[in-house]
Amino acid sequence: MFKVCIISCGMITNSAHIPAYKNFPEDFEITAVCDTNEEAAKGTAERHGIPRYYTDAEKMLREEKPDVVSVCVPNFLHKKMTMLALSYGCNVMCEKPVAYAYDDAKEMYDYAKKQGKLLIACQSMRFTPDRLAAKKLIDEGKIGDIYYGEFKRVRRRGIPTWGKFHIKEFSGGGAFVDIGVHMVDSVIWLMGNPKVKSVSATTSKHFANEIGSLKDSGALTGEVHTASKFNPDEMNVEDFSCGTISFYNGARVNFVVSWAANLPEASDIVISGQNCGISLPDCKMYSGADKIETLETKPNLYEGEAFSGHFYLMDNLRKVLKGEEELIVTPEETINVAKILEGIYKSAEIGKEVIFDD
Repeated sequence: MFKVCIISCGMITNSAHIPAYKNFPEDFEITAVCDTNEEAAKGTAERHGIPRYYTDAEKMLREEKPDVVSVCVPNFLHKKMTMLALSYGCNVMCEKPVAYAYDDAKEMYDYAKKQGKLLIACQSMRFTPDRLAAKKLIDEGKIGDIYYGEFKRVRRRGIPTWGKFHIKEFSGGGAFVDIGVHMVDSVIWLMGNPKVKSVSATTSKHFANEIGSLKDSGALTGEVHTASKFNPDEMNVEDFSCGTISFYNGARVNFVVSWAANLPEASDIVISGQNCGISLPDCKMYSGADKIETLETKPNLYEGEAFSGHFYLMDNLRKVLKGEEELIVTPEETINVAKILEGIYKSAEIGKEVIFDD
C-alpha cells in the first residue's frame, strides 16, 4: 500500500487526482491533503473522506511520511513543491507543466534521480483511444520516418475563470502553457521525442471579456469549489498562439492553440510519415493517391470519467512502483516539452525564431 498526500486542493485535485487514486484502493491510500487556504483543505478532506488536512506542506510531509505526493499548485510553485517533496523521499506526480524552462526541468529530474525517486508529469492527454492506437502503429514502423506534424487545440470561448491561469506571475503563460502543453507532449511522444532545433511563435490576447462555462474552460465536471472571482483586467497572458517547431531530424510541426478564438473547436493531430499519414481523433490513415483506411482503437478503460487520463497515469504509477511496468511519461520527453515551452514564449517575446544548440 502506497501512502499518498496531495498539495493544493483546487479543481484538478478534487476532480482528477483524488478519484484516480481512489480507483486503486488496493495500492493507494490518501492520508492527507494540504492547501494554504484552510477552507479548501478542510472542504476537500471532508468531501472525500480523507483523514487529515494541513495548511503547511512541509509539516504534512514531515508528519505523514507519504510514498507519493501529487503536486497540484499553480505553475510557478511546481518546482518549489516538487523539490520539497523529493527532499522528503517522496515520489512525485506533478501537474503539467512540470516546468516551463529547460534548466528548471533538468534540475528537477536530476534531483529526482539523485534521490532515487520518480517524478512524473501529468500529461494525461496521451491516453485517448486514438492517440494510443496511433502510438502503437508508429512504434510498429507502419508510419515510417515522420517528417511533418501539426496540432490544433482550439476553444471557442474557454478562458479559465478560476485559479491563477490568467495571471503570468502565477502561470508562466496562457493558453499554450495550459492546454497547448498537452498537445505538444502528445505530438513529440508520437514522433519518438526528436531533438528540438528551433521554435518560432506568436502569442496574443483578444477575448478576456468573453467568458464561457466552467466546462468550456476545462473544469470538466462543472465543479470548482473555491473559485475566486475572475477579473479580466488581471489577464496578462495569451488566449491565442500559433507557430512552428523544427527538429534536428528534419521534421517540422505547425500549431494553433487558443483558449478563445473565432475558429472551429479542435483537438486535432496530423502526422505524416514516409509510408502513410494519420489524422486524429478521426483515426484516418492516408497513403497513395486514393487509399484511406480507419485505424482500429481500443475502448477507453475509464469511460465516463471526466479526467480518465489521470486514471491511466495512476495505474502506470502503481505498476512502476511495483516493478510491473516502465514509465509511460519519461523524464526525457518532459524535459523536451519544457524546452519547447521556453522557446515558444521567448520567440513570441523577441519576435523572431529561437534556435537551440545541437
